[in-house]
Amino acid sequence: MNDFSAEAMGLVIREHREARSPSMTQEDLAEQAGYGKGGAASISRIECGIVSPRNRRLAAIALALQLTPEQLEQEAEDRTRSLARRRSVRPVKLRDQVAGTKRRHAEITGKVAQRSKVTQELVEPFNRAHDAACDDFFLKFVGLAEGVGGAPEPEIPREETAESTGEKPPEIRVEAMSAGIANAIRGAAAGGTAGAAVGGAAAYGAFTAAAAFGTASTGTAISTLSGVAATNATLALLGGGTLTAGGAGMAGGTLLLAGLVAAPAAALAATGFYVLRRRRNRKEEERLRTELEAAEAALEQSQQGFDAMVDVLHHSTEIIEYIGVHGTHALERWRTNLPPEPRNWETLGHEGQEQYGKFLMVAGCFVAVSSIDVGALLTAEPNTLREKHSSIDETLRFAGKSIRSLV
Repeated sequence: MNDFSAEAMGLVIREHREARSPSMTQEDLAEQAGYGKGGAASISRIECGIVSPRNRRLAAIALALQLTPEQLEQEAEDRTRSLARRRSVRPVKLRDQVAGTKRRHAEITGKVAQRSKVTQELVEPFNRAHDAACDDFFLKFVGLAEGVGGAPEPEIPREETAESTGEKPPEIRVEAMSAGIANAIRGAAAGGTAGAAVGGAAAYGAFTAAAAFGTASTGTAISTLSGVAATNATLALLGGGTLTAGGAGMAGGTLLLAGLVAAPAAALAATGFYVLRRRRNRKEEERLRTELEAAEAALEQSQQGFDAMVDVLHHSTEIIEYIGVHGTHALERWRTNLPPEPRNWETLGHEGQEQYGKFLMVAGCFVAVSSIDVGALLTAEPNTLREKHSSIDETLRFAGKSIRSLV
């Protein structure tokens, strides 16, 4: 766990940036540190103490400021201790204590609001990218693949094969999802009811149900469910289908993360009445101070989870956007080269069959990225957060690399 607060790191970075000669703006720092579109907003969040940069980002910022990450971290640790000492000093007069407590309450409330705003700002582009990729690539591929009869039955990898083959868990997960989608397509092509003809969100749920490498909310393995149960379980897991199909979008449930991010607000709600009171006695002031300290601790404890969530949503959106653009273009080229209907596996030819397999893999990556449990990062204990984030990062890196090699 870091020995510095996000607030302290933000102050240190801002001071070094402003001390540069010639002057360096937030836009300049963002560009030199390799941030993409909207980079200045990311630097602003860091300097305001809303987000603390992860290792890779911190190294890039340090380089832009002609420092080392270790220098920034050490200064941030020193500043964290300095801020803590300053806040621990309690004024003697009650009215000064009241003023200080009101100021701290306003700071915490502001940070909670900022976290919720950041979450919303990240979720909205993710939802847009997901819905475009789902409608323009995933469902269109499924529709085309349904028209191909006689596709071979895919081999579904098992988790235990990871040890014997040396494959990484993300590879096993994506391959299992791709195989599940292929089996659902085969069933639809053979006259099943899981196809795109049943309609947007339901088709999406039916096709991804067999691919989800996990369990439904009941704990039942999704691969053992079928029909409406499979559809409902997967839609619950993945967020309700696309916006255009009447669902909430893959990250629809993620919109609720604002509530999790703002968890300390629960501690603040009970204190609001006393904060607004013109007068209060020392006992009330002491109780309010204790509750505010608890809210501050909750914010600090959840900071690393929040930072991890921001990192994951950024990376996920980039991957999904790539599928929506490049995957869709590649699929359209494949469609124009398909043989006339009725089609079967043999008439696709070697090149068409190979492309079919690539699109299945991209579809598996799409579902793997879209179904990442972002909320688990916010609720993870500090000792398990690093492991969870590392596992998610492995999935994202594997999916991103695979997609770019396939389309």
